[in-house]
Amino acid sequence: MKIICIGRNYTEHIAELENEKPTDPVIFMKSDTSILLKKQPFFIPDFSKEIHHEVEVLVKINKLGKYIDQKFAHKYYNEISVGIDFTARDLQSKLKEKGLPWEKAKAFDGSAVVGKWISKDQFADLNDINFKLEKNKEIVQQGNTKQMLWKIDELIAYVSQYFTLKIGDIIFTGTPAGVSKVHTDDRLTGYLEGQELFSILVK
Repeated sequence: MKIICIGRNYTEHIAELENEKPTDPVIFMKSDTSILLKKQPFFIPDFSKEIHHEVEVLVKINKLGKYIDQKFAHKYYNEISVGIDFTARDLQSKLKEKGLPWEKAKAFDGSAVVGKWISKDQFADLNDINFKLEKNKEIVQQGNTKQMLWKIDELIAYVSQYFTLKIGDIIFTGTPAGVSKVHTDDRLTGYLEGQELFSILVK
């Protein structure tokens, strides 16, 4: 399975990191070993002193697809969730300065938190869903899918031009503003429309 991530999909987050607003979705990948195992803590890796949390809405692909038309994209997923794209920001900054790929900063082991999957049918409009991340019971990130530059179905259509989507593939759809450094013993809890879908401890 593939983990396909979308960068710079929320305007305020683009401004937060002083990035340029893209004309097309920014795509990067995470490895399958980046998925944090259930009930496991997230261990801050030795190679970074600045790991940031990035909460995101996730989509799980349920059928094989290539060159998917946007109007049919809704047929390629039944479940959504929230998760975290952990980022070694200090390492990413060094790589970006040199024009190098981000994988070491984004795709390291345990860098992808995947919450409990729930049916998309629970929501009247997938382009108007609230989600948030709490750190030690305080809200640190919150967003709504209507703030996305590219909506879920647009992303599926775009990504499928380049990569065949397969059953079980996960798309991380981008993070809103509010990313910040995590510390040992932080408790991170993710919510989708008030439903708690993950809670992890940082070690």
